[in-house]
Amino acid sequence: MTPEAKSAMHRIALGVIAMAGLLLVGQALAVEPRRAVDLAVKGGKPGPVSLFELIVKGGYVMYPLGLCSVLALALAVERFIGLKRDKILPPEFVAGIKDEFSGADDIDKAVAYCEDRPSPISNIFKAGIGRVLHGAASIEKAIEDAGSREVDKLKRSLRPLSVIATVAPLLGLLGTVYGMISAFQSASAMGVGKADRLATGIYEALVTTAAGLTLAIPVLVVYQILCSRVDKLVDHMDDEAIDFLEYAAYGKGASSQTDPAKADKA
Repeated sequence: MTPEAKSAMHRIALGVIAMAGLLLVGQALAVEPRRAVDLAVKGGKPGPVSLFELIVKGGYVMYPLGLCSVLALALAVERFIGLKRDKILPPEFVAGIKDEFSGADDIDKAVAYCEDRPSPISNIFKAGIGRVLHGAASIEKAIEDAGSREVDKLKRSLRPLSVIATVAPLLGLLGTVYGMISAFQSASAMGVGKADRLATGIYEALVTTAAGLTLAIPVLVVYQILCSRVDKLVDHMDDEAIDFLEYAAYGKGASSQTDPAKADKA
């Protein structure tokens, strides 16, 4: 099975997991609201409210928060798997490309080797190999440009987690504002002497803010962990790119390059 097919199957599996999570969240929130909204009463006294009851009391804003939680989980799992070092810097790739590429005569073979092993580091090396005939400065520029593109791709893949960490507290605050408006409207309609009803409406309205923060904090932590992993991988790619630049421009890879006149024509 090709790497592209494996990646596609991997993403499909994560999508199925995400959809299953959404269905479970939808079923949980679809329980009859009135039964969950009422305080548990034991012996005529209010009893403790369960976490599930609090979630249902959050209202409709809990639906997008539930969606965000499932998406954040799926994205985090996919990125932890996708940002493994073996996927970004395949083992033995650098040694293999040096065996395939010994000079200008091996450019096509080395490019084919990179295309058969798609990864960020192979894309960087392929860009540098394509400029071998143009000298060290051209190789360095090609590697630098390709490296910038690959780093940008890796960081863009983490952007959805950052968006979720930013949006979740805002959704929670929005739900709280709507809940407070509803609570004060109910208290105003019932008249004076209904402070207990107002207090109940307020604490129920605060559920969405708590839910938003509860979701945003771990997502933000995971985002920072993944950003740190990307930075470490970028450092490793830089080291490998510098080593390959020296090899291609000044080492064995430069030993069989064509003369400058031929390079200028290329």
